[in-house]
Amino acid sequence: MMLEVHRTHRANILNHSQVEEPLDRHGWSASKLWNVANYHSREVWEETGEIPDHGDLKDELKVYPKYKGLHSQSSQRVLEELAEAFNSWYGKRKSDSRANPPGYRKRNYYDNNGRRVHEEHPRSTVTWKQNGIRHDTKNNRVRLSKGANHKEHPKAWEYILVEYETRPGVEVENLQQVRAVYDRANERWELHLVCKDEIETPTAPGTKTAGVDLGICNFAAVAYSTEEADLYPGNRLKQDGYYFPKEISKCDDSGGETATRLHHKWSERRTHFFHSLAKHIVERCVEKRVGRINVGRLAGVREDENGESKNWGRHGNLDLHGWAFDRFTSILTYKAKVEGIEVVEVSERNTSKTCCVCGREDDNQRVERGLYVCEECDAAFNADVNGAENIRLELNRSNSESSGQVSGDRSTGWLAQPGVYLHDLSRGFQPRREVVDCKP
Repeated sequence: MMLEVHRTHRANILNHSQVEEPLDRHGWSASKLWNVANYHSREVWEETGEIPDHGDLKDELKVYPKYKGLHSQSSQRVLEELAEAFNSWYGKRKSDSRANPPGYRKRNYYDNNGRRVHEEHPRSTVTWKQNGIRHDTKNNRVRLSKGANHKEHPKAWEYILVEYETRPGVEVENLQQVRAVYDRANERWELHLVCKDEIETPTAPGTKTAGVDLGICNFAAVAYSTEEADLYPGNRLKQDGYYFPKEISKCDDSGGETATRLHHKWSERRTHFFHSLAKHIVERCVEKRVGRINVGRLAGVREDENGESKNWGRHGNLDLHGWAFDRFTSILTYKAKVEGIEVVEVSERNTSKTCCVCGREDDNQRVERGLYVCEECDAAFNADVNGAENIRLELNRSNSESSGQVSGDRSTGWLAQPGVYLHDLSRGFQPRREVVDCKP
């Protein structure tokens, strides 16, 4: 059986001087379309209280001149991204009054009198899907279809012919998407080539099950067995969550070039954290011969039983809604699948307040944020790891092991002092060597 995977390769543009101008024009067109669609979405929201999805935006804007500034599929992708951004804002606004809808894309510059004006649009990322791509694999060239508004030349020039170079050893085959991304630091465009590969479905490393509990202070707690567990503090995300909003608030215009750059950098660092964490957890699962990962389903993390937004405190709300739990689970699922490991979302109901040693359930047993003390069996251990172990055992399944009535001779030392890994921007997750107390 074959497994379909998608890989993204970054590529330098060899004929940059020849294609810079048409790429600039398409990047500006993407920004203009975003702004027009953003304005329309805000009007619909104010009038109806509803957010139009990308299908509604397409039906409304496909006759607009700005829509024809890009290939039709490229325009659709811009609208999809905007709809995703509005939906994300809608989810945040319930618990974070400071959440703002997606901003307009504009670039600040100064005129000859030193006055600051907003006229030029920034170079937004442009995505071409298969219908807009012609790939020459022999010569490492790709033809990217122009938008109708930019086909001012004869037919032979209705595309942008880009010559690219990837790192040694990379073969670009089965090309599915091309993204032209403007590197502001180096002031040049680069390509992100998304390819589809088929690999033979790998055999699972083993038959064991690991449990993953996602949270706020510790972004992830992982129980691999009754003998070993790991903690992954979210300190890096929290630091970024406090630093970047402060820096963005200092900008004169929240939609300006500096603010946009800060937003982009913040997003990149968050994505890097998610990928590094998923990679590290999967590597650890392979070492421990894990064939299945149970992840707590966070269906009720934002709302209570009545559908009202939960209040986790001012900082807790910012942390919770700034972290894309669903996105991380998707990344983990993808990386695990490549190693033959299955990822299953299971209910985490009562997992945080049930003792994984004796099965006693009590809201008062979590005496501190990071400390869980069971009055029934006198066990004391890290609360997040206790939740991960209950998820590993699938507490809510009606079988003897899942009920929490496991062997009474289990040592809880691994629960009280799990391994701790901290995120390093250059090296990924590294172990913290010193002894860990119960507080995260």
